[in-house]
Amino acid sequence: MNHLTYHLDFSRFNEHLVNVKLDFIAKTNSPTVWLPSWIAGSYLIREFSKNITNVKYSTDITHRADKLSKNTWQLSHVHAGETVSIQYEVYCYDLSVRTAFVDHLRLFGNFTSLLLMVTQCEQAMCQITLSVPNAFFDRNPNAILACGLPHDTHHDGDATLYQLRPIQAFESYDYPFEIASQDEFCFDVSCNHKTIAHRFFVSGIHFGDLDRLKTDVRKICQSYVTWLEDVPFGDYTFMLLATDNEYGGLEHINSTALVSPRSDLPSIHEPKQPTADYQRLLGLCSHEYFHAWWVKTVRPDVMMTSSLQAEAYTPLLWVFEGFTSYVDDFMLLQSGVINKDDYAKLLTAQINRYQATNGRHHQSVAESSFDAWIKLYRPDENSSNHSISYYNKGALVAWLLDVTLMTHSAGRYRLFDVIKAFYNKAKTTPNGRFGMTDENLSETISYFIAPSVWQEFYQKYIIGTDELPINETLTMLGVTYTKKNLDKPWGMQTNSTPAGLKITHIDTNSDASRAGLSAMDTIIAIDGIRATSSVLNAAIQRQKHQSTPICVWAFHQDRLCHFNVQARELDHQNEQITITAMPNGAWLDGFWA
Repeated sequence: MNHLTYHLDFSRFNEHLVNVKLDFIAKTNSPTVWLPSWIAGSYLIREFSKNITNVKYSTDITHRADKLSKNTWQLSHVHAGETVSIQYEVYCYDLSVRTAFVDHLRLFGNFTSLLLMVTQCEQAMCQITLSVPNAFFDRNPNAILACGLPHDTHHDGDATLYQLRPIQAFESYDYPFEIASQDEFCFDVSCNHKTIAHRFFVSGIHFGDLDRLKTDVRKICQSYVTWLEDVPFGDYTFMLLATDNEYGGLEHINSTALVSPRSDLPSIHEPKQPTADYQRLLGLCSHEYFHAWWVKTVRPDVMMTSSLQAEAYTPLLWVFEGFTSYVDDFMLLQSGVINKDDYAKLLTAQINRYQATNGRHHQSVAESSFDAWIKLYRPDENSSNHSISYYNKGALVAWLLDVTLMTHSAGRYRLFDVIKAFYNKAKTTPNGRFGMTDENLSETISYFIAPSVWQEFYQKYIIGTDELPINETLTMLGVTYTKKNLDKPWGMQTNSTPAGLKITHIDTNSDASRAGLSAMDTIIAIDGIRATSSVLNAAIQRQKHQSTPICVWAFHQDRLCHFNVQARELDHQNEQITITAMPNGAWLDGFWA
């Protein structure tokens, strides 16, 4: 089996550049190398190759690589059996968890953005070395490496070398790393009479109470392991960057990269019941941790062999992200880090987000999954009119399916049994992974409830756009709640600016859209009065008692235009709820039995 060696030199950290050297023995004449176009867990073509420049290679003579496509290079002067050395540079200045970021304070990377893959050598073993100059440690004397791969550390003159454990080349794409001044804490989780080591790293300026964070995250992790009775990893690493307002996470084989506002970390005065901000961070940790079982182990069948170069379409993202979005909040309750009142607020937020999205009438959750590549990660001012999030609706579908399983099995089975059944399937495969299809999903669920019950649910709420029976389910469960219609004047949303009311969104077939107003217009006057939120609300109130249109002046692009807005009864309302009391009973009180 061929062997690849990668050497990443961070000497140019001030320029946000990494110099990469790849050495290998060519298996063919004129071999090709390529870079992924997307990263697992984030379903958008991100064109990582746009950040690579100066790709050169040498045997005895140095040549420039020939570009064959947006992410593929050919080494035309190489013959089979020759030892090849490729050198290139990568620009790294993206704070998200999906790519790479390099500056004088922090070296972070996903290898999907950094390592060219040799065609036909994807399964070869590779050795990766990270070379960090002493100049970086002069500025960050306490910098340490966080990574899910074990490593050896060596010092070589002007640099510190981190040599990661050898791994199959393509598998390296699932092990992000971070080198920075980081706070670190460790904890163990019990599993089948053994302990599983967990590490948690926090970089960036923050004032969080890490003892509180450690206590709560450990409870969450232990709850998952107690439920699933096994882990698909030998150890686990959390990597969190605290920033001003960025937010996100990405799952990996035995780690997760997280970014969160520093205000989401628990304060030293954090109340026993976590604040909403801290709950958001705990929910993010819970979400990405569960993905180790439910995406990295059990995954859509099309993700089993994807090369990360072209889109991998699946109608099942509602299962993986939707189930996870339901389970992550539920596990906060099960682990005891939040109470039922807090959980009620989280469930209320999911319901109201769904109810406020008119796209629920037009796109099924299966279609939303399939269209992730062109819609979810590319929202615009019209997105909520024609599409629905498979995270949001998927979470509510998961909740309803959980209740359906419980009620149609006399309390014997839950959604958690379905998840565990798939994980058990994965444990029987040679590589410990299992590819889900629509067919085996139906087969598995139909083991726990009558196939006819599942098929009706599937037709209505998965591939259909029937309204989810949210209110009926809440009532059946004994949840007390109140209802009101969403306040959306003329079917639009606005932001107050010094220039007037800027329209950020307009519902299709609303009073505003019928009058000709558009998103991005700026309303400057309403019935001759300077436009403010209070003036708009007063106009809405007048229209309840008179049928005459309201005169609106607005800048459309850079032209001042006049519009007459006539109020009318809308065809449907965006109903919002407030949960006032949660029940005692099997639904919330546990699923361990």
